Amino acid sequence: MQPSTAQARVIVDELVRCGVRHLVVCPGSRNAPLSMAAFEAAETGPLTLHVRIDERSAGFLALGIGKAGSLAAVCCTSGTAVANLHPAVLEAHHSDTPLLVLAADRPAELHGTGANQTIEQRGIYGPAAPCVDLPLAERRPGGNAVWRGTVCRAVALSTAGPVQLNVPLREPLVPDGDDDWPEPLTGRADGSPWTRWPAAGVGTSTATGLAARTVLVVGDPVGRPDRIAKAAAVAAEAGWPVIAEPTGMAAAGRALASGSLLINAGELPPELRPSDVVVAGRPTLTRGVGALLRMAGRVVVLGEPIGWTDPQRLATEVADEIEASVPDPEWLIAWQAADQAASAAVDKVLAGQRWPTGAHVARDVVAALPPDARLFLGSSNPVRFVDFVGRPTSQLILANRGVAGIDGSVSTSAGIALGSGHPCYALLGDLTFLHDVNGLLVGPTEQRPDLTVVVVNDDGGGIFSLLEQGAPEYASSFERVFGTPHGADIAALCAGYRVPHVLASDADELVAALAPAPGLRVVEVRMERAGLRDWQAGLFEAVRSQGQRQ
Repeated sequence: MQPSTAQARVIVDELVRCGVRHLVVCPGSRNAPLSMAAFEAAETGPLTLHVRIDERSAGFLALGIGKAGSLAAVCCTSGTAVANLHPAVLEAHHSDTPLLVLAADRPAELHGTGANQTIEQRGIYGPAAPCVDLPLAERRPGGNAVWRGTVCRAVALSTAGPVQLNVPLREPLVPDGDDDWPEPLTGRADGSPWTRWPAAGVGTSTATGLAARTVLVVGDPVGRPDRIAKAAAVAAEAGWPVIAEPTGMAAAGRALASGSLLINAGELPPELRPSDVVVAGRPTLTRGVGALLRMAGRVVVLGEPIGWTDPQRLATEVADEIEASVPDPEWLIAWQAADQAASAAVDKVLAGQRWPTGAHVARDVVAALPPDARLFLGSSNPVRFVDFVGRPTSQLILANRGVAGIDGSVSTSAGIALGSGHPCYALLGDLTFLHDVNGLLVGPTEQRPDLTVVVVNDDGGGIFSLLEQGAPEYASSFERVFGTPHGADIAALCAGYRVPHVLASDADELVAALAPAPGLRVVEVRMERAGLRDWQAGLFEAVRSQGQRQ
């Protein structure tokens, strides 16, 4: 089967599952796969097909259907056809009328080449209509979930006003008569949408009937710690294990100490594999969360009716709240035993290694926090080290996880200290610190934050050692373009800003330097970057081995 044909059939099928009953099609070449899929769906199912020659008329026809109370999609080819829908989109935007623009596009390789009927049409409607992008169809497994989840997201958004679903399609654009494809292209077996979501403005939606073998995964609160706290209370009532990222830990309450390690160290044993998973907040740190979600038969995401968190497109439903299941004591006991074993493995690994590693420093900083302190974690390794080895704490942990950049971290930490009135500690990598070293510049007439910045200095980008580009086969290019050693003298930089600096050479010196004190100061811990990849592999192996002995 041609990739464009496969994708178009999935798109139209999922639109129908999401409740779209009217599809207005304008003739064109680039949207041919979508037009043919729509024709087939209208011949055999509940979809009503409308064909109009003029895109402007087609857009207003779909708008009228929306005003009558039924969501309609309008499908067109690329180029000026998309622009001709703009008047209808503007009317839909200013009247809050549902409208979905299904716009075919040229693939990326044709943009900027002078190719026929190719314009920059993504986001062409500006603030009047958000643009949701479908990836280019390719012949490889995994596309079905991405296509269906993306369609659901676009339809959910369109219930509040117009949305552009942009679909780049590569030739060939017509079926080849072959139905072979690397994975099934079917949707949910019961005919439901890939992801169910609550209707906006109709009250609170509650996910019921969750299995006893459910796991609650907690990510960054994204402004809703109350939602996490409610979910955690339900999990406690139902006896579900809770795996919390550092920034969600305070709201999550009694989370597993080594939950993140368990789902990242390797394949979970059968007794720990969940039937259902609930996701609260926005987990972004590790790939283990995605692996856990793929095991579950049901994935409930707690979020808004539009814009929920689901990068893997594995959510089966979105809800405001969850209802507890009948507890299965053995389920929680199994996870707690595995958690204790993993924590023991971490203790053994850290005790057997020379101080410092990033993990040593992460654990020491978390353990030394005063009761009223706030902790800010830099992106890259610091937040991940705390995720893996930091023991659960009641102190509020914060990070810039919106887009997870390294920029502005010193200044963000200072803002937390000044805005909260509580002392703040920041745990940053050296590149993150250097990226915002000017955040140390506080004028003599300005209020100085009570901020202690702990800099883990391994002279470069340690995070890349743990990613694909850190594999041995890429060693020739790694140090120059990823390791990026800088050789900066952090003590001298601090002196230039008249900020006190301490170099901690052992754990006792670090803990002493973290004792509460007013004002702005920097504590530096120097370490080697070499061996970081092997260290993480050894940690994962220790967790797996400890679990097998239980």
